[in-house]
Amino acid sequence: MDTVDRGVIHALQIDGRASFRAIADVLEVSENTVARRYRRLRGQGVLRVVGAVDGRRLGHVQWTIRLRCTPDAAGAVARALAARDDTSFVYLLSGGTEVSCTVQTRSTQDQDALLLDKLPRTSRVVSVAAHLLLRGFVLPGGWQGLAWLSPEQAGRLRPPPILTDDGPVELDDGDKALLRVLSLDGRAPYAELASATGWSETTVKRRMHALRRSGIVNYQLDMAPAAVGFGTQARLWIAARPACVVGVGEALTRHPEIAFAALTTGPTNLVAALNCRDPLGLSNYLTERLAPLKAITAMETAPIIRTVKGAGPLLL
Repeated sequence: MDTVDRGVIHALQIDGRASFRAIADVLEVSENTVARRYRRLRGQGVLRVVGAVDGRRLGHVQWTIRLRCTPDAAGAVARALAARDDTSFVYLLSGGTEVSCTVQTRSTQDQDALLLDKLPRTSRVVSVAAHLLLRGFVLPGGWQGLAWLSPEQAGRLRPPPILTDDGPVELDDGDKALLRVLSLDGRAPYAELASATGWSETTVKRRMHALRRSGIVNYQLDMAPAAVGFGTQARLWIAARPACVVGVGEALTRHPEIAFAALTTGPTNLVAALNCRDPLGLSNYLTERLAPLKAITAMETAPIIRTVKGAGPLLL
């Protein structure tokens, strides 16, 4: 990748719906150049933009799940989880016998059906651990591994802040149709979205703006860290003293290797996603960055062997 590719990637991380013209102005190249680079990167499967729904704004509950499987079953279990529309970030971990994923349960019935019925009754699943995601720690500017633009350039692309209200939001059928299309392609043209919803393009634009400002939908860049040279990824489960756990979570967000961090229930109270360039980088992170955080009492590291599903739905 050259400087234009990296600039386009960082721009889309900041605002996945940023126009090609706005990105071109920041990069000081032509709009056609930006459009061509984006289409090439997307066509080669390097990246895509997805409209991700924050289920908490709809009254949904988020879980991080770990499953230990028999050696012959982990791949099939991971694919089955990835095919569900309520899962994201499905990984094969460690020696290929463990699966990790994030689940948004829409109701108590959905929650019980998955956690108490479907998963435990799968004979090749040896154990299930489900941890409620209590709060995420915001990474200023997103994962720093994709950073390329200057602060001034990034500021010109940053979308308006989210204006959230208390209480869950109700969506109508048009909203749901809109979000289904955006989940597959966060940069879907307005004409396509209008066709899917039966609305006019003006109504589509107005509703998309409202959903974004309320925090219901955000446009995430879905790409493998290895595409920009970070070939070693891992999941971290960290136990910290309760009085210090928020401070540890906030400290994690200041580490450039961390792509995600959240407070959870369970024997460990923090989960984090870690991206390093190689195993030596992982070793250095664990011994040089985490070790000085004295509030950490225990930690488990599970290298990611394969990403089965990222932020968006699987594409057929």
